[in-house]
Parts: sequence; structure tokens; C-alpha cells
Amino acid sequence: MNEFTPWQYEALGERAVEALKRNRFEAEYCATKEEAAKKLLSLIPEGASVGFGGSWTVKALGVSETLAKGGHALYDHGVPGLTNEEKLDLRRKQLTCDVFLSGTNAVTLDGELVNVDGSGNRVAAMIFGPKRVVVVAGANKIVRDLAEAFDRIETKAAPLNNKRLGLKNPCTETGTCMDCQSATRICNVTTIIEKKPGGADFHVLVVGEELGF
Repeated sequence: MNEFTPWQYEALGERAVEALKRNRFEAEYCATKEEAAKKLLSLIPEGASVGFGGSWTVKALGVSETLAKGGHALYDHGVPGLTNEEKLDLRRKQLTCDVFLSGTNAVTLDGELVNVDGSGNRVAAMIFGPKRVVVVAGANKIVRDLAEAFDRIETKAAPLNNKRLGLKNPCTETGTCMDCQSATRICNVTTIIEKKPGGADFHVLVVGEELGF
């Protein structure tokens, strides 16, 4: 990272946070992932069950081990070695956990959270169910508007996530979304959270680093 990028990340991050606050989210800018990890852990009550939405951004914060040592029940379908039925059971538990942790595909400077899911479990838990939701977004996820959000998803998030999952969808060959009709397509459910969902306890941490896809 060059010496000027942190300045830009902070400027964009602060703008995104202010926009999120206008949309009634609890939002905060964290300069580093270490600062974000500390803040995230402070938002998890003692004894709370914690769901993980399959986010590489959250994974980069390294909070799982700390939470496990703290005696929290963890619902993480990304743990290696799970059967499909075990993964499905964990996804269901995420819908009613005490705290749900997730990343986001994009956050606009209008304060919107934009996501595309394969089965919808992640976005479902973001919208309704858990007692508290904490979304973590690296500054690389900040975009101007909805048009840029969907462009980012099609050219960055979707192809990279397909590659990460080892899928053979067309975007893993071309490097960009091909709007495929594949049975293994992971772009099936699209959500735009324009304002904090009614009655939700919803926090967004914007981090001044490049995190996740």
C-alpha cells in the first residue's frame, strides 16, 4: 500500500459511515483490522451464540479463536470437514443466533448494503432473525452508488468467490460475470438494504484496509 491510500480509505470510510448513520445503522470507522476486531468483540455479549456468514472479511479479523475460548457457541458452516446436512443445520441456527457476523459485497456512499447470495442464508440472517447483526466492510467495498455496487459484484466479488469455492462456472474462466444458467450458479438472491431493518440492532464497521472479496 502506498502512503496516500490510507488517506483515501479514511476519507471514503468516514463518508460511508455518515451515510449509514443517516440510514439509521449504528456505524463506525476503524482504521485497521485490529481496531475492528476489538470493536467487534466488544459488541458480543458474554455467553452469546455467534453465527458466521461465510465472510473472508470477518475471517481476516481472527476473532473465531477468541470467541471459542470465551465459551461462545459458534455457528460456522465454513469449518472444514462438515457434511452438507451439518452445514445446512448451522445455516439454520445462524438465523436465530444472538449475534450474526457478516461481510458485505458492497456499501454505497448513500449508505446502502448490496449483496448477492447463492442460497440466501447470509442475507436472510442480515435482514431478520438474530438479536444483533454486525457487518464488517473493508474500504475496498465502498462504491459510489448502486450501479457501481453491481459492477463491483460482477467484476470482483462473484468471480473471486466462485474461484474460492472451486466452482466451474463461466466466470472462473473469463474473470467476470457471464450471467450464467449453471446449476452451480451462486448469484441467485440479490438484496439492497437501504435503511436499517425495522426493530433491528444493526452495526456496520467500515475498515480502512482492503479486506475480503
